[in-house]
Amino acid sequence: MLPAAVLTVSDRSAAGTRPDGAGPVAVVALREAGFDCADAVVIPDGADAVEQALRRLCDEGARLIITSGGTGIGPRDETPEGTARVIGRLLPGIAEELRRSGLAATPAAMLTRGLAGIAGNTLIVNLPGSPKAVAEGMPVVLSVARHVLDQLAGEDHR
Repeated sequence: MLPAAVLTVSDRSAAGTRPDGAGPVAVVALREAGFDCADAVVIPDGADAVEQALRRLCDEGARLIITSGGTGIGPRDETPEGTARVIGRLLPGIAEELRRSGLAATPAAMLTRGLAGIAGNTLIVNLPGSPKAVAEGMPVVLSVARHVLDQLAGEDHR
């Protein structure tokens, strides 16, 4: 089983004033898809916190990292900025499809600034912070995740 991780980015959840509703949705989806995934790690908002947590998860061997939260336009929504410091190659088609498919549920999907890309041999994808957005986004991510990870491992196209 490939190791995966979920990173919830939320000041309120990190402070214990709001339960993490979105991270567990991603964890369940990853486990059901056959990934080895621990419970979500919860950190406060901010580019520095996101960068540090992503680097740590990559160093610990995660091959797929899903972030939830901090992709909007609020003053502390800096998940894309922290992610951009870690990824070396963007995969804009994943982020574009997440926004496009999200429009079916809400016009607010146009406001998400989430990124997707590669850091070493790890695929990192930013999802919004709502449980509904994560539930709708995970099938998009999982539709290509294994292919991406196979390609990063040097395997041929199927």
